[in-house]
Amino acid sequence: MAEKILVIDDEETTVQLISILLERRGYEVIKAYRAEDGLRKAYRTHPDLVLLDIMMPEMDGWEVCRRLRELSDVPIIFLTARSEIRDVVKGLEMGADDYIVKPYDNDELVARVRAHLRRAPAPSISEELVFDGGDFRVNFLNREVRVRGRPVHLTPKEFNLLGVLVRDAGRVITRNELVTEAWGPEYADAIDSLKLYIHYLRQKIEEDPQRPQYILTSRGVGYRFANR
Repeated sequence: MAEKILVIDDEETTVQLISILLERRGYEVIKAYRAEDGLRKAYRTHPDLVLLDIMMPEMDGWEVCRRLRELSDVPIIFLTARSEIRDVVKGLEMGADDYIVKPYDNDELVARVRAHLRRAPAPSISEELVFDGGDFRVNFLNREVRVRGRPVHLTPKEFNLLGVLVRDAGRVITRNELVTEAWGPEYADAIDSLKLYIHYLRQKIEEDPQRPQYILTSRGVGYRFANR
């Protein structure tokens, strides 16, 4: 079966050229011209690798990368015209596996794709995580949370924080790691805000926020989501 590569870029010509290039090498290419459509196709088709542009309308590639990393280790390669070192560093720190600047050499692009596919384990992307016998559900496609059957409204920052916790349910995540993965490397100094956002989350999802059952504190280290 051909390996599947998801290409997310709002420039139709770029997507078509990449598709031709990769299909000639035997890959199956899934095309997406909008960030939201790319996320839906990632959750539904389980690609083996994602090629991702940064500058897109409505939702940029940074946010797409962050959302994909909430629930998957699929290889992500940024393919973008943004060439400044700080952008390259930001992309890699956000969890991308590689960063290629446009215009690119066709042979180099194919070689990098092959290299990451060789190293990558089979990706696993799930649209929804379920805990506590179905009483706690996190849907990453719709960014919805339901607790004991009721919908819970979370802000984007709260949802990103919860997403990191449930993705590694049962593992203690340090405060610095939690902030960086949830909100991006530019928030590495925002650890002081973390306690407040954990408080907000507990108020919304815990039956008794003073005695939390889901988001547990590991004193002096960080937090973990109880894998119930």
